[in-house]
Amino acid sequence: MSTTRTENAVIMGLSSQNGQLRSPVKPSGGPRGEATQTQQQTNHTQPQAQSMTTTIKPGDNWKKTLKLLPKDLRIKMLDLLMRIFEMGWKKPSPFQEESIPIALSGRDILARAKNGTGKSSAHDIPLLKRLDLKKDTVQTMVMVPTGGPALQVSQICIQVSKHMGGVKVVMTTGGTNSGDDVLRLDDTVHMVIAAPGRILNLIKKGVAKVSHVQVIVLDEADKLLSQDFLQLMEDIILMLPEDRQILLYSTNLMEKLTLKDITQYYAYVTEHQKVHGLTTLFSRLQLNQMIIFFNCSQRVEWPAKISQLGYFCFYVHAKMRQEHQNCIDIQAVNVVINFDFSKLEETYLRHIGRPGHFGHFGLAINLITYGDHFNLKGIEEQLGKERKPIPSNNDKSLHVAEFHSKAVENEKP
Repeated sequence: MSTTRTENAVIMGLSSQNGQLRSPVKPSGGPRGEATQTQQQTNHTQPQAQSMTTTIKPGDNWKKTLKLLPKDLRIKMLDLLMRIFEMGWKKPSPFQEESIPIALSGRDILARAKNGTGKSSAHDIPLLKRLDLKKDTVQTMVMVPTGGPALQVSQICIQVSKHMGGVKVVMTTGGTNSGDDVLRLDDTVHMVIAAPGRILNLIKKGVAKVSHVQVIVLDEADKLLSQDFLQLMEDIILMLPEDRQILLYSTNLMEKLTLKDITQYYAYVTEHQKVHGLTTLFSRLQLNQMIIFFNCSQRVEWPAKISQLGYFCFYVHAKMRQEHQNCIDIQAVNVVINFDFSKLEETYLRHIGRPGHFGHFGLAINLITYGDHFNLKGIEEQLGKERKPIPSNNDKSLHVAEFHSKAVENEKP
């Protein structure tokens, strides 16, 4: 193909190889030179055009003759932003606003934030942005001390990456069948969420290949760098590339701040009275969403039968297969019930702090048996605050936004 402009005598050619315009070519002389140049260009392109022509006969499958462009597997920020908008995350928390740009820049991070500030999504979003789906290697890792945080992180990654086209996330922690992990890691995996002991064992066996990991996150870094996990973490990090990025996140010393808007009660019951106590609370509370915590997986499935009373519910625990695990919108939770009382302060803080996410307020109720009495007193001493017995009257302003707003207005002078 060629075009001629008689005034300026500029000739432009279209390359048959890549379909791009070549640089303008100026002829050597006047009109005669121009004609010669044009004729040469035309004669040169005719054989190429003929060679590119494909004759399609009747009955031929013309689709097979098409030369399709390769699929664009690049991860674009628009895919992440679209999904974030769909999930209702309208505005980042101050912690997310400060930490995400630094993580995207490739710098190491040591971040401390209270529970409920969006810590998990603050590191999941940069991790997903760094992935190259054209590569079938493990590129990012999230280390967690237990299965509970691992479940939360994996669910956020799966949900946020919905529009990114095939992000493969594998969660592996203790208490699950290692044979399943071997099968899943043998397939394409881009991100691994794991407890230190399990993933180190898989690395040493050659099942988990971490030579291409670009970023590693230590979620709850204060625990992962304690004496219980320190040696394991050192061994894992030494197996990663030297130029890897390390992101450390911790809620230690900050979780107590989450409780400022959480009203905490307890009720003394016997073990056999707990289920009856739940149904009584259901009838007295106005619920958006509620979380009930148990100390072991065997007890989780039994009280889930409360759905027979007309309440929609599901259960989840770390021993379930990953595809059977669910996730809830934590921002809608306004009531937490500890069916089994926590023995450790940090576990207690993590459980009852759920309604306090993003500065919300809520209610935490603990069902206490005689055997829990000493644990209750111990946690009260550690936190410096005494829990109150549940009152006979139900003050909805403690956990319902509508009544809370009215109570605040009434208190104004």
